[in-house]
Amino acid sequence: MPEPQPQIAGPEEVPRPTPLFEAAVAASLALAALSLLLFGWLGREVLAGDTARFDNAVRSWVHQFASSGMTSAMKAVSLLGYEILLAEVMIALIVFARLRWKRAALWLLITMIGSVLLDAALKFLYHRVRPTPFFGAEARYYSFPSGHALSSLCFYGVMAGLLSARIKSLPWRIAIWVLAALLVIAIGLSRIYLGVHYPSDVLAGYLAATVWVSTIIVLDHVRKVRRSSKQTA
Repeated sequence: MPEPQPQIAGPEEVPRPTPLFEAAVAASLALAALSLLLFGWLGREVLAGDTARFDNAVRSWVHQFASSGMTSAMKAVSLLGYEILLAEVMIALIVFARLRWKRAALWLLITMIGSVLLDAALKFLYHRVRPTPFFGAEARYYSFPSGHALSSLCFYGVMAGLLSARIKSLPWRIAIWVLAALLVIAIGLSRIYLGVHYPSDVLAGYLAATVWVSTIIVLDHVRKVRRSSKQTA
């Protein structure tokens, strides 16, 4: 028998507000607030130099697994966090346009533009010097937060959310989220392994991305509620 294909919802279906729907909004707000507090705390620790022991310990532990094969693999994974990611964003926007997923394309575009601006602003604000890399040339930009970690969580997280919201099959939804999580974690680890970022940079990138993505989710839910209310009025 042929394998079941994921059932895809209509391009712009608007869900009715439900208790679960409202709980998701509240959870997103709480996650954004918590991530913002943690980012602020981590930023202060970095400026005070109190993360040095943690950063050096993790860098040394990760570096003990170095090998030529692992280095090649990590360099390839790292590309998924920025260089290849740019191409993935363009492909996703083209596919969304062909599927007439206008709202999905809009939110993806807003999320990624916001991630670039957020990364640049935070790097300029903290002015953290890059660590000496284990492999490859030194990067020219500041270190805190990791742009690869921030951008990858924004892109793969939002893509997982947009796709799972439009696919009715629970196994496919779970598979999408698991794949997105593995990609984001692998990209963060690759930056630490290559030595181009401190572990605290990667954590900060994840936290900043969580604040931004959670805010986008809340705004998207609010828009859905208003649209649903107008349709039932």
